[in-house]
Amino acid sequence: MVMRETLAKRIAWISLISNVILTLGKIIIGWLGNSDAVFADGIHSAADVFASVIVLLVIKIANKPADKEHPYGHGKAEVIVSEIVGILLLLVSIYVVYEGIAGFFHEVESPSILAVGVALFSFFAKIILYRSSLHVAQQHNSKAIEAIAFDHKADIVASIAAAIGVLLSIIGERLDIQYLLYGDKVASIFVAYLIFKIAKEMLTEAFDILLERNINTETIDEYIMIINEFPEVKRIDRIRAREHGHYVLVDLRISIDHFKTIKEGHDLAKQIKGKLMDRNDNIHEVLIHLNPYYP
Repeated sequence: MVMRETLAKRIAWISLISNVILTLGKIIIGWLGNSDAVFADGIHSAADVFASVIVLLVIKIANKPADKEHPYGHGKAEVIVSEIVGILLLLVSIYVVYEGIAGFFHEVESPSILAVGVALFSFFAKIILYRSSLHVAQQHNSKAIEAIAFDHKADIVASIAAAIGVLLSIIGERLDIQYLLYGDKVASIFVAYLIFKIAKEMLTEAFDILLERNINTETIDEYIMIINEFPEVKRIDRIRAREHGHYVLVDLRISIDHFKTIKEGHDLAKQIKGKLMDRNDNIHEVLIHLNPYYP
């Protein structure tokens, strides 16, 4: 648990520092270089900075063990962070698309070539940050770090789209092709769409977890296969599992022969729980209810 928290903090700090640098660079160059796309990308990076700060504040809470007031643990704190970041990105996408559309009703000027360089630098930096963050998120099943990784993912395509849009505008001015001058505006709207898409994915997943939606069928089937390895289990009456942040809680009802003693049922339940948790390190708790089975 300590290593998980340490890694999460390290990823969040790296993300925070890199996003502060990229945010300042893209907003300043985008503003001075007359590029709506790069400026919009900078606004998105500013949202990433805010997300990283929130993650740093909540990681310690999410990794706290269960207590009297929170018997199921504090894992959902990470989900709440993911939801906040999703809402923030949704608002950013609305702002960016508004600015992009408004740009079509004003005189268009070609952006600076420096804006292309900033966008390309951001593109390569974000590829590295996304891959490293996603690897840690999957390795430790962290929704908070996954939220950061998704932010980096949005920036990857957003940065290359911004670079292409700026380049098209510059080419349009050099070759006197008027419609290409709007490349930067179109790119900013495309960036807004990418931000919106990521926000939608994050909000959907966060709402599913907060509403305790059952986990996917494939995982449930894996649990059933493990349970069926015990011949004493005559029937699986009900199985439910829900994500609680970075871990899973399983509720299980099974039927065993009615003549089994309480101790035999207890020992069997303990064995099933142990095997489920051994094969799935993200399972935090398994609650098993025993029903009598009559042939």
